[in-house]
Amino acid sequence: MTSLQDIKAQIDLSKLPEHVAIIMDGNGRWAQAKWGRKRLFGHANGVKSVREVSEAAAELGIPFLTLYAFSTENWSRPSDEVTGLMNLLVKTIRAETKTLMDNDIKLNAIGDLTSLPPQCYRELQEAMDSTAGNERMTLTLALSYSSRWEITRAVQQIASDLKSELIKSDQIDEALINSYLHTRNVPDPELLIRTSGELRISNFLLWQIAYSELYFTSVYWPDFDRQELYKALIDFQLRQRRFGKISEQIKT
Repeated sequence: MTSLQDIKAQIDLSKLPEHVAIIMDGNGRWAQAKWGRKRLFGHANGVKSVREVSEAAAELGIPFLTLYAFSTENWSRPSDEVTGLMNLLVKTIRAETKTLMDNDIKLNAIGDLTSLPPQCYRELQEAMDSTAGNERMTLTLALSYSSRWEITRAVQQIASDLKSELIKSDQIDEALINSYLHTRNVPDPELLIRTSGELRISNFLLWQIAYSELYFTSVYWPDFDRQELYKALIDFQLRQRRFGKISEQIKT
């Protein structure tokens, strides 16, 4: 049986993606199918994977990790699950701030954060303030986030700035649009991982993943650990990223 260290040794540390994004999916199904428990049991156990994957990414030297934690569409889930998720978020942020500090990880967040319950928003802001000086890795949580919401907001703000004559129409290009997105301070993801076997993007970073490598695994999020992250990175490094060019151009 291949050991964790043997798998890790296959990773070329000189070819790591600068930014990895993950759609953390399958918490509820994991709880129901594996344990016959309620969905919140799965969400609570998914926190362990957040901690392990974050620490593993930081140890390898990946500068940016973004986790899709709660979408704008998730507000339509049963109220008891949403309430439980928000309470879990408060508890987790409070408990994990020390871990972030110990690992020199900066906490960031994107999304409609003001729609979060006041206590969640307050705990999140306090944790981001506390870790603002950390430099080893930036961990971004996408909360109350959807890509269409983000792009719509960007278009509205660009239109407003055009009307106010803060910008001119001939200035609008990819770089300017990027500057109006919530992710303006981080590079685009080179690798997007989705757990649980679902083969869709679910309204996540649609603009930013234009050239991302996509990696789908049937493993539910609570079972996604260091070894699974290593497997995804090895798969990524076996791919040839051409950006519209042909293989011969890349080799040259």
